[in-house]
Amino acid sequence: MRKSKPKKRIILPDPRFNDVLVTKFVNNLMLAGKKNLAFKVFYEAMDVVSEKIEGEDSLEVWKKALANVTPAVEVRSRRIGGATFQIPSEIRSGRKMSIGMKNLIGFARKRHEKSMGQKLAGEIMAAYKEEGNAFKKKEDTHRMAEANKAFSHFRF
Repeated sequence: MRKSKPKKRIILPDPRFNDVLVTKFVNNLMLAGKKNLAFKVFYEAMDVVSEKIEGEDSLEVWKKALANVTPAVEVRSRRIGGATFQIPSEIRSGRKMSIGMKNLIGFARKRHEKSMGQKLAGEIMAAYKEEGNAFKKKEDTHRMAEANKAFSHFRF
């Protein structure tokens, strides 16, 4: 953009947990503007998580799962002298969270369970235990960045 940067929108906390991060997650989960349905799916997933993992608060389990699938570095392609290099770079905090949420939701959609709530709950519990596809994606990203550490002097 040539002009000034757009203002950050104020995101209201969700009704059940009173947390802004939950609303951001639900906004990523939402399809075709159906926010009410997205909240129902998320709350169903939280209920399933609280049943399966007893003794733990479902919101804390979700936050830990989200932290487990959030990458710290990523690789970006850069063309230098006819060759394309994968250059590792750190991610700013807003983008980190966004990538983590999108990975968790994307891999939950690909699971084979009955409802979206159960799929999301399954992926959250897998991420909490540091397993599952979303966690594997983060590990692969970190491994790729580590392998291409030699090219980090080509930073943007």
